[in-house]
Amino acid sequence: MTDASATPQGRDQARLPAIRVVGQYVKDLSFENPGAPDSLRAAGQPTIDLAVDVQAHAMDENLFEVSLVISARATRENKPVFIVELTYTGLFQIQNVDAAARDAFLLIECPRLIFPFARRILSDSTRDGGFPPLMLEPVDFAALYRQQMAKRQTRNGQNGKGAPPAPPVES
Repeated sequence: MTDASATPQGRDQARLPAIRVVGQYVKDLSFENPGAPDSLRAAGQPTIDLAVDVQAHAMDENLFEVSLVISARATRENKPVFIVELTYTGLFQIQNVDAAARDAFLLIECPRLIFPFARRILSDSTRDGGFPPLMLEPVDFAALYRQQMAKRQTRNGQNGKGAPPAPPVES
């Protein structure tokens, strides 16, 4: 029997980018229903303000914690109907990804992998709070990443030329 890593093809496979989801978990969850029971009886659709953020932290050289922070605030006639905040986190082991591509990978692909689980938790939370389930549309994490990079360049006084922005992944 031969060792696959001894062949040229095996060496190429050993250097391919690899990701492994080590775990995923609710880091923080809050649901507020400040107007209940009156808010449950009111007619009309509430206005929902939604915010999504992604944060990544290096745990060690190949292990990263990626948090998807989602908050939704529903109001009707300027009165709060419900407020839900979720930080859903994945622990990812990433290998053979260079530093330049790693940040984009962590802030685009990793949240894309854990988003369906966070979406279900938000849906269940609003339903369990007495409201119709909050069904989030898929998030374009690439566009969110580009917005974060543009804000970072603006904060650093760059106009898109010169040095790249500081990496968003915190150690």
